[in-house]
Amino acid sequence: MMRWGRRGSLRHSRLQLALAVAAIATAVALPVVLVSVGSGVASHELANLQNAGYQIVVSAAGQHGITHSHSYVERILAMPGVTAASPVLSVTVDAFAPSGSVAPVLAEGVIPEQFTPTLGPAESGLFPSPLHLGDPTDLTHFANGTYAGPATYDALLSSPYAEQFHLGTGDRIILSPVDNRTLGTAYNVTGVFGVPPAVLGPTGAFAVLLPLSDLQVMTGYAGGSAVAVDAADTIQVAVAGSVATDPSALANVRSSIQGLFPYYGVSSLSQEAQQLEAASGVLTGFYLALSSVGLTVGLMFLALVLLRRVEADRRSIGIRRALGIPGRSIAAEILSAGALLAVSGAVVGVAAGYLIVEALAAWATSAVQEAAQLAIFDPVILGELVAGVVGLSLLAGAVATRNALQAEITEVLR
Repeated sequence: MMRWGRRGSLRHSRLQLALAVAAIATAVALPVVLVSVGSGVASHELANLQNAGYQIVVSAAGQHGITHSHSYVERILAMPGVTAASPVLSVTVDAFAPSGSVAPVLAEGVIPEQFTPTLGPAESGLFPSPLHLGDPTDLTHFANGTYAGPATYDALLSSPYAEQFHLGTGDRIILSPVDNRTLGTAYNVTGVFGVPPAVLGPTGAFAVLLPLSDLQVMTGYAGGSAVAVDAADTIQVAVAGSVATDPSALANVRSSIQGLFPYYGVSSLSQEAQQLEAASGVLTGFYLALSSVGLTVGLMFLALVLLRRVEADRRSIGIRRALGIPGRSIAAEILSAGALLAVSGAVVGVAAGYLIVEALAAWATSAVQEAAQLAIFDPVILGELVAGVVGLSLLAGAVATRNALQAEITEVLR
């Protein structure tokens, strides 16, 4: 059995061991935090993609880049296999409550009868069905691009906003594109919808749902001299179940839609899911590579501690070798001592990483809290990380073992 220091140096020896464990624990805690939070966020986004009610999305460069969205909806709906095409325009506006309070809200303009079929299972229960936003087709007010038809001025409020300002069905609010009540338009509150967990930040939680044409007129993205005529940010396309489960059929629909939008981006959520999985794997590798610097420092410190212990016990090792104890037995003790320190440091590091993530989820800023709350502590990955640290500790032990067995017995016993 190796003696870890004489009595006079026992305290110093223990300090060395504690520092070695702390160095490895610090090196392990970093990848635990990065990998667990990164994997959790990626898994959450992947689940959102897989559970979305639509399968294809049309997007454009710039803000509110899709133009002539109403006419495009009609052309997309005429394609075989398409069941819904929902343009969505998202603009931040100011909402004035009857009490006089003003707050920025995320206004989303939609075509009611097209929006509902594109909601996923987790979101469909959050919205009333049907949506009480007047004309389900949004064509009456749109009036073939003239926007001369009668508007209902109905709006749905998100539950956080409605609760914050004590609003409900039958109340009226004023929505304005700028912080000026006199430039706003009065809307009838016709219902309240929930906010899915995926929404981040107060702007997303404070939201209103409007007919697409109403929001376009309010914000200047309608017809005539508008910056972008009949604008939308995306068009979300839902397809029949037989198409959604057939990759080749879904690719054909996506190709047909791409033909309508030669200058826009058209992608299927299955493509996005594959890209997200690939990106998640790359990020995990990057996190581990970034953490390798800390792990290298920790293992170098472990090697120095083991060498220091070998130097302190050199005479004891020489006596044991002179008594005929095989070198492999001495080597096994040194390697096991290094492995024990590595295991201790790795376990402490995993626990520290877990506590750091929990602290971030409880006390960090809202965006960091949201990401930390999604963290996934995969026992397989954590086990592989611990096993890797222990495996690398054998290299540190091998350096100390070589030093212990290379010395001549006669020189050691002098």
